[in-house]
Amino acid sequence: MLSSCSSAPERKAADTNGLYPDHWTTFNLETKQITQEWVNSFNDPVLISLVNEALTHNFDLKSAAARVAAAQEQAVIAGSDRWPQLGFTSGYQRAESASKINAFEALFTLSWEIDLWGRVKAAEQASLKETEAAMADYHSARLSLAASVAQTYFKLIEAHLQSAVAEQSIKDRRIIVELVRGRFVRGLTRGLDLRLVLTDLANAEAHLASSRNQVQLESRLLEVLLGHYPQTQRMTDVHSIAALPMPPEILSGGLPSELLTRRPDLMAAFSRLQAMDSRVESAKKALLPRITLTASGGVSSSALTELIDPRVIAWNVAMGLVQPIFTGGRLKGEIRRNEALTQEALNNYQSTVLNAFREVEQALSAEQWLRAQELALKEAVAQTEASRKLAVTSYQQGFIEILTLLDSYRSTLHSQSAHILVQRQLLNNRINLYLALGGSV
Repeated sequence: MLSSCSSAPERKAADTNGLYPDHWTTFNLETKQITQEWVNSFNDPVLISLVNEALTHNFDLKSAAARVAAAQEQAVIAGSDRWPQLGFTSGYQRAESASKINAFEALFTLSWEIDLWGRVKAAEQASLKETEAAMADYHSARLSLAASVAQTYFKLIEAHLQSAVAEQSIKDRRIIVELVRGRFVRGLTRGLDLRLVLTDLANAEAHLASSRNQVQLESRLLEVLLGHYPQTQRMTDVHSIAALPMPPEILSGGLPSELLTRRPDLMAAFSRLQAMDSRVESAKKALLPRITLTASGGVSSSALTELIDPRVIAWNVAMGLVQPIFTGGRLKGEIRRNEALTQEALNNYQSTVLNAFREVEQALSAEQWLRAQELALKEAVAQTEASRKLAVTSYQQGFIEILTLLDSYRSTLHSQSAHILVQRQLLNNRINLYLALGGSV
């Protein structure tokens, strides 16, 4: 009896058995705290418009909203058992044997389980916590959708920039092809040199085709995220953008403990753990006696006019107590099952917490190395462009072989392409950091 009367344990989100330190282990030169509505921090009107459009039309997000509505109604259903249940039936019967019988009925029934021990209330509380989890899932879905739109948008810009770099590279290579062909016609160079530059030109054209294919892939993916048919014509605004934006100022990760009350996926996992605690409480209280109040009454008469005569109404009221004695292990099995599910929910919560900390540490660390990589590649672009110009002059004067000239062109293309890629990766990592820190949109 004492164990059955026990309530669900009081849990706190920070009770994670020492899974997190007081401060992040990654060195971080923070300049500002995480901002609300982080999409605006990129100062890109096109991006803001796309995210708002996706939040309105995306079908996966609409499905998440529907799940919230379903969870809310499930909580209403679970709480309905705490109230009296009243029903009314009416009917008419006609029978013929030795005589004809007509019978009109107007009957009501009333039943109510007095929730003396709080069993029904605990079940309702579990449904309410699951509703909170569904709402947190919805906010997490909004955040993930905004991040997916932003990352796909930046990938699309990168694909356009990569195509532009490839197009310029092809123009430069065609100039070299004409230079080598002219020297070959005059007998100043070998046929092998001409073959090599033509091969290099063909490889550059293949690279351009790959970049253009990436443009259409990212365009169609972005359209689907926006809830539209996957066409490519609507992405004209992206094509007009000249460069990727620089990431906003470096963020501070704050304290690890703050993450537990800010990230929606952690809040969802914690709410599900609390819901299972309440289900265990409800299952234990099912062992206790149930007190029920029942009432019924009404009129049954051969004359329809007597249905409204209060003098012929018959009724009865009863109160009963039901104590489970033997159920074949069903009730205790339900308790053990819910306790096992509670342990699963606890482990899932702690695993989600650890994964959240990993994402923050990883994004904070990557921010530093990506910035260093971007600076190095920026310098590499400047050096390769300078060396390419010197290589052309040196080849015309006969100081270097064709392979050296072609290598200078390939180095320039590789450096430019890698620099654009790391710029996009910086933006992608910044979005990952916003996600990891639980920023809102």
